[in-house]
Amino acid sequence: MRLAVISDIHGNLPALDAVLADIDSRAVDAVVNLGDCVTGPLWPKETFARLVAIDLPTVRGNHDRWIVDMPQDKLSAAGRHARDALSSSERAWLHALPATLEVAPEILAVHGTPTDDSTYLLEDQVDGRLVPAARATVAARLGDAARPGVVLCGHSHRQALVQGPGGAVVLNPGSVGCPAFADSPAAPTLEFRSPHARYAILTLRHGQWGAEMFAIDYDWGAAARRAAENGRADWAAMLATGAVG
Repeated sequence: MRLAVISDIHGNLPALDAVLADIDSRAVDAVVNLGDCVTGPLWPKETFARLVAIDLPTVRGNHDRWIVDMPQDKLSAAGRHARDALSSSERAWLHALPATLEVAPEILAVHGTPTDDSTYLLEDQVDGRLVPAARATVAARLGDAARPGVVLCGHSHRQALVQGPGGAVVLNPGSVGCPAFADSPAAPTLEFRSPHARYAILTLRHGQWGAEMFAIDYDWGAAARRAAENGRADWAAMLATGAVG
């Protein structure tokens, strides 16, 4: 079995197109999307249309939920841009996505943790940075999902493959379109990353789960220019370099 896993597109259409083209060249059996589809000062409506057209199994991310639930004065500028770009029916479509999805009998797809789309599964925030969470913390966040099989998660935008408690393999494919968190007050203190579009392919060989991690080049200059045109110099810097500030 070969399952391509994408997450955290954040409205970055050229990054999504580059990832989908790369996936098409690698003979996978299916593709699953872990959410946070359109929020960002880029191409929210166009990205939405692309995702609807290809009709992937998709989990709802926290931003997909917030685009309906979050009061306007609490929503980030990137969230307001996406909310304004989409129709009420398009926003409702995102909000109606499932919080979790059983992709196969042994594969659970979530955005954050199995019970909370706004909590990182494998990381903690320490002094504004993401660091690997303690084993007991990961076990508690997995809960009933701490069993043989696979949990697919996104949210932190960090690629990782972890053998967790109870035999659970946890895979985070990284972010397709948003390498760092430009909207976070802690953004300038985050570690250096890179502007590449990231995804993963989950594989089952000889009864063991593994993964291939990919970092794909695309025209991130075009994405940076789009962010700048929409008044977001911080997003432009992040998209061009993988870092803010």
